Amino acid sequence: MTRRRPNVIVVLTDQQRWDTTGEAGNPLGLTPNLDRMARHGTHATVACTPQPVCAPARAALQTGQYPTTTGVFRNGIPLPSAVRTLAHHFGAAGYTTGYLGKWHLADRDPVPEHQRGGYRHWLGANTLEFTSDAYRTVLYDEQGDPVRLPGYRSDALFDAAIRFCADHAEKPFYLFCSLIEPHHQNEVDSFPAPDGYAERHQGRWMPPDLAALSAAGGSAHRHLGGYLGQIARVDEGLGRLLDALRSMELLDDTVVAFTSDHGSHFKTRNSEYKRSCHDGSIRVPLALRGPGFEGGRVVRTPLSTLDLPPTLLDAAGLAVPEEMQGLSFLPLLRDPAPATDRPDDVMIQVSESECGRALRTSRWKYYVSAPHADPWEQPAASRYVEAELYDLAHDPYELDNLAGLTSHRELADSLRARLLARLTAAGEETPAIDPAPVRTRPQRRVDPTVRSFDLDGVRFGHQPKT
Repeated sequence: MTRRRPNVIVVLTDQQRWDTTGEAGNPLGLTPNLDRMARHGTHATVACTPQPVCAPARAALQTGQYPTTTGVFRNGIPLPSAVRTLAHHFGAAGYTTGYLGKWHLADRDPVPEHQRGGYRHWLGANTLEFTSDAYRTVLYDEQGDPVRLPGYRSDALFDAAIRFCADHAEKPFYLFCSLIEPHHQNEVDSFPAPDGYAERHQGRWMPPDLAALSAAGGSAHRHLGGYLGQIARVDEGLGRLLDALRSMELLDDTVVAFTSDHGSHFKTRNSEYKRSCHDGSIRVPLALRGPGFEGGRVVRTPLSTLDLPPTLLDAAGLAVPEEMQGLSFLPLLRDPAPATDRPDDVMIQVSESECGRALRTSRWKYYVSAPHADPWEQPAASRYVEAELYDLAHDPYELDNLAGLTSHRELADSLRARLLARLTAAGEETPAIDPAPVRTRPQRRVDPTVRSFDLDGVRFGHQPKT
């Protein structure tokens, strides 16, 4: 008897920081279901979005391509209809494909069929934050008619996901369930959690970066309770979905992936919630369970969510298209030895707030920006300037910018070369990157007799002979 291909479900949250999960060290017990999934399945400890803003991040998750490749480098640009998505690839392999929730890759609501990315079954809204609020969830069906779902918004979407699984259990299916939580409600700038959930979590915990920066501004003190309450309710919905799969005898035959489009820095790094190079903006949860991902696997190599589409196709036994720029991380689970052909860093593109590029390694964050580029009109720039450099091993909350320090010049040069290589590999024109203005700090000195340093385990420079 031929074993059928596994079902595939992606659960996507909106604007969820990586450090809101128990497996990432959060002390509040917000995500017991996701933590269990990560603990017994696969957990990527350093997962980053390729772009910390909705539409570009979502385009990357659908296509496995960088935002500059698809052309969706900022919000407000529809995904071109000629671009192949996961729905096209799974559909061509005989899967039933379905999309639920926020899309943000079209130019209107209801989303016309040619802008739905090839999904056969559809119950979505381009901008769910504007067609709904916490207890009024309005989506559009395949005919473009409005459908109001009962219950709290994330509950309503999980209910719809369970119905989809029950209705299409007879053959392999691929479902993308895109929640709006824990995104803020735009028109009132609030985080509407269910009754009692905000109060339960308000004032109990704050990420150290927000605690350090909120004194100078930001909205974390006002908003964090509702934000964390939304995450707790989402996790309950995830638990219900997994229980439903078990009751339908589908759980062991279904790959479930959970991640987010980007994080949130709560207006501490700029005037809004994301669009910066910092881990608060770019680092997200990423956990998977199901065939190929069981056994408590932990991936500590930095991954991009750009790598998720090829990984899902790989897990289903489908060929990964050559145009995908992400890399399947299933080989990291099959062979724990370091992969020599896989980069140990990720590249991030920043738009809208500024035109920037970042390299995030296990230890370092190197960021460049183009001060004269229009970030709404120019997807890339021909010249950047070094803007930020962080030692994440000793400054994990990115509070001490080392850019321009003479003590770190050789390091910055090596990171610049690595970033340029990543930009070229992503199909960008090779730009110029100017050094940051020179700074010195008396307390930061490099021993002049030692001309070497370690960069993620690789030795640069040389040591003098003795």
